[in-house]
Amino acid sequence: MSGPAEKALPAASSAEASPRPGTTPASTRVLGRQLEARWAALAPRERVWLKGAGAVIVVFMLWVLAIQPAWRTARAAPAQLDRLGIQLQTMQQLGAEATDLRNSAPVSAAQAGTALQAATERLGSRAQLLMQGERVTVNVKGLSGNDLIDWLAEARSGARARATEVRLARDAQGYSGTVVLSLGSGR
Repeated sequence: MSGPAEKALPAASSAEASPRPGTTPASTRVLGRQLEARWAALAPRERVWLKGAGAVIVVFMLWVLAIQPAWRTARAAPAQLDRLGIQLQTMQQLGAEATDLRNSAPVSAAQAGTALQAATERLGSRAQLLMQGERVTVNVKGLSGNDLIDWLAEARSGARARATEVRLARDAQGYSGTVVLSLGSGR
């Protein structure tokens, strides 16, 4: 599009072609002048349309870069705070339990064996206990998740036993496999 406005532009001098520190390059200044000339050559109706299109683009970019991410974060924050609160409570409970176990009196091997046998007997035929000194092997078959959790908690608190090896598989009846526990005074 060549119009009278383009012909009126002065040619760039050789002094403008060499960039100076702190100034814009000559090509940028020339481009700016060309854009100003084209803007002046547009009809008022075209300018209104271009301003409207520019405003739509600015609003869209503002939405995409600033408002939408903040809105999404604000919407997700309450659920995330609830999850973090639950995790914090769980961690505090586990910490309190660990402190209680650390501060509790040690259990003799005979007492630990008796506590483990009592806990295992509650499971009936679904668990078999084999004691070998400070190492205890328990074979479980068809044990529900809740029963397994309760048994492990009882073994930890009543007998001060730690699970050192666990090999379990889950099937339609529940968990089956082997749990190896360590008794001993080293907590």
